[in-house]
Amino acid sequence: MGSSTFSRSVLLPVSAADAFAWHERQGALERLIPPWEHIEVIERSGGISDGGRVVLRQHAGPASLLLEAHHFGYIPGKEFSDRMVRGPFSRWEHRHTFESRPEDGGSMLTDSIEYNLAGGALTSGYVQTQLKRMFAYRHAVTKADLDLWRQWAGLPRLRILVTGASGLVGRTLCPMLSTMGHQVIRLVRQAPAVEDEVDLPRLGYAGPIDAVVHLAGENVAGGRWTAERRRRIRESREQGTRALVAALGKLPSTPRIFLGASAVGFYGSRGDEICGEGDGPGKGFLSEVCQAWERETLLARAFGARVVCLRIGIVLSPAGGALGKLLPLFEAGLGGPIADGRMWMSWISIDDLAGTIIHSLMDEGLSGSVNAVAPEPVQNAEFARELGRVVQRPAMARVPAVALRAIYGQMAEETLLSSTRVQPAVLLERGYEFRHPKIAKAFCHVLGRSSRSSE
Repeated sequence: MGSSTFSRSVLLPVSAADAFAWHERQGALERLIPPWEHIEVIERSGGISDGGRVVLRQHAGPASLLLEAHHFGYIPGKEFSDRMVRGPFSRWEHRHTFESRPEDGGSMLTDSIEYNLAGGALTSGYVQTQLKRMFAYRHAVTKADLDLWRQWAGLPRLRILVTGASGLVGRTLCPMLSTMGHQVIRLVRQAPAVEDEVDLPRLGYAGPIDAVVHLAGENVAGGRWTAERRRRIRESREQGTRALVAALGKLPSTPRIFLGASAVGFYGSRGDEICGEGDGPGKGFLSEVCQAWERETLLARAFGARVVCLRIGIVLSPAGGALGKLLPLFEAGLGGPIADGRMWMSWISIDDLAGTIIHSLMDEGLSGSVNAVAPEPVQNAEFARELGRVVQRPAMARVPAVALRAIYGQMAEETLLSSTRVQPAVLLERGYEFRHPKIAKAFCHVLGRSSRSSE
């Protein structure tokens, strides 16, 4: 059977040299892997230059598939290619070319693929559909990330310590930071295994740290809140932050920026009330945890750091979190609203959350409490309806509140049944431009679906 081909181009807002340099940086591959693919990088050497090698593992339920590609055809600033040597294709060659387009204000990236795969026209049609889906995502990410890089390109690059780097947010944030030219150091609990890791006892050997992004904390939605789980949730945030701030304060050169994660749970359940950064805390366990968390974070001011407490909403990514748990139900046609569906949900796409963190790091005029949510919160019924439209399944299976209370107790009351309507006033005032201000657009992006399905 002859080869099949695929080609797609995108106009980028930077020069060909800058676009090529972005692809050369650590983290670029991770940024380009769609979150619905469940692919991890397990080996890598040589970058994108000739002889470079990358091994990926793709997960599909309990099964997994190894993919290996080798790079060739490297022409600095102009093109590079990769050839699959292990995987489902008998032949796969992917060429990336970069062409200067000053008349259009930037450059053109073209991805061209030649492949062979047994299975005839039916299989070829499926592959073409998946390639269109994948490269629509890749090009949207590349263009938006380069826009963000361009915004802050004139400022010095930072050495950034990140806790919780292996979590849902960290897995997106760290590659985005690296492709912007920052150096990421991952704080780990076990003994460091690679060069860019450090544990708390060895923090003093990590060298100067410009900024800290503190994301670590026990999973709030991991199950029913027993007394032991409540203790772990609170201590992981309160005592964990206290220990980190104390260790940083003892360094010969202390960080000048400390960004600590918090959550919109700070505001408690407030019905239809619109909450901004100036509003006080609500009631309940989550609000108490967030208040304690932020108190410990603000102690970093004692060593002169600019401190940001990022109150994060529901993070949208199929790779984990609430959407990761809901997606299989909705794709099976078993999704729907919770109770009466009137609870407000303050959400943010995973890329906007990473973008918000970077904006908070780079904007010297930003400090204190910052709501990391999209500007248009939705009620639960709309959330369910839009997700159903995007995955093209009915979303009518209403979940009774009484059942959730019986199964999850207080955890259901303060998360699934809570109504928190939050506005990102500070981010909007400081000029952050959301990639996905509307929930339908966010779902389409993170799930790789056509916008037509949500019209």
